Amino acid sequence: MEPKIRVLVAKPGLDGHDRGAKVMAAALQDAGMEVIYTGLHQTPEMIAATALQEDVDVVALSILSGAHMTLFPRVKSLLDGQGMDGVLLTGGGIIPAEDMEALNDLGVGRLFGPGTSTSEAVDYIRAWFEEHGREAPGANG
Repeated sequence: MEPKIRVLVAKPGLDGHDRGAKVMAAALQDAGMEVIYTGLHQTPEMIAATALQEDVDVVALSILSGAHMTLFPRVKSLLDGQGMDGVLLTGGGIIPAEDMEALNDLGVGRLFGPGTSTSEAVDYIRAWFEEHGREAPGANG
């Protein structure tokens, strides 16, 4: 039996709009992934701690507040500091293309903007997991 892809969906910062995160969490779950949704107003430290505790393969951030250039690098740094550098950090929100490129250069995975189909994000996570996923259950990279 193949391991389920474990995805943490998180809403960092003060952004109170979570409809997109909930839609994405439902789509990932419908696609057979195990989803942990943190809810609103999470700090990067809370997100990284939950990722470690839940032994996730993917952390997906939803950021609509404009703080993406602060929040993605902070979460990435915390994950790496916990030995979770093999975890995919991805997400979406209102993020200009040049910022997406800069974040990708820092090791953040593909980011999705408004209007992206949920199947596109699901396919991306599946493809990433097939290439980089767990070598054994309970191992992250």
